[in-house]
Amino acid sequence: MNNIQWYPGHMTKALRMMKENLALVDILIELLDARIPISSKNPDIDGLAQNKKRIIVLNKADLADEAANAAWAKYYEGLGFAVVAANSNAGKGLKDVERIARNLMSEKIARAKARGRLVVPTRAMIVGVPNVGKSTMINRYAGKNMAKVADRPGVTKGKQWITISPNFELLDTPGILWPKFETEGDLNQGLNLALTGAINDNILDREKLAQALIDFVQTHAPSGLAERYKISLPTDLEKIAEARGFKLKDGDHDLLRTAVMLLDEFRGGKLGRITLEMPN
Repeated sequence: MNNIQWYPGHMTKALRMMKENLALVDILIELLDARIPISSKNPDIDGLAQNKKRIIVLNKADLADEAANAAWAKYYEGLGFAVVAANSNAGKGLKDVERIARNLMSEKIARAKARGRLVVPTRAMIVGVPNVGKSTMINRYAGKNMAKVADRPGVTKGKQWITISPNFELLDTPGILWPKFETEGDLNQGLNLALTGAINDNILDREKLAQALIDFVQTHAPSGLAERYKISLPTDLEKIAEARGFKLKDGDHDLLRTAVMLLDEFRGGKLGRITLEMPN
């Protein structure tokens, strides 16, 4: 599956809003999907960041291969980023984000306190692709549902300030993609983003997408498929439909139902901890 593209009009507006509000923050916190830390890194953000301090959060690290998480952390640290592996659903890694943010701003905080300010909040803009877990992260920080959350891309449509503590404030932003994904060499950003749920499933051929997932998993992490569906490899969508007993009224295998199930189970980690790309 090549040439997957999805760039709704509100994303242009969201990028413009980010640029307009950049002066209000000290730090840019960029959430990446730990399963696709290159494909989920929006190239527009580097231009947006200018001279801001940067933190990369490898979110959904619990769904990605543990050794791969370490390799990606080392990769981005080598590029000069502060890096945190996190699981926003469980709240893991979030204290590290706040601690690192305060450390990055320690000189500014010290200068402000020397001038008599008792409370010096660190303000950060949180950015990332759709469905990467920004709202979940914010809700975990705040301890209640302050940001809208849904297991689909494009829920947050505007900015919102969230006060995490007297010392830490977050500017939430909508998930944004970019107009054209790279499809050169081993990198297929559109496919990787689609597999992990950053692109609206309704515009995709989910049967082809699921088969692309099968092809990858049975090559790189085959035990997940074999154990989950009690099948021998190699396999395909038809065999998994047969194993699950998914049939249409005419007796044919229900491939769409199978594809939807397979994608959901991969995204939920039921096929094991799988990383789709590694640093070169």
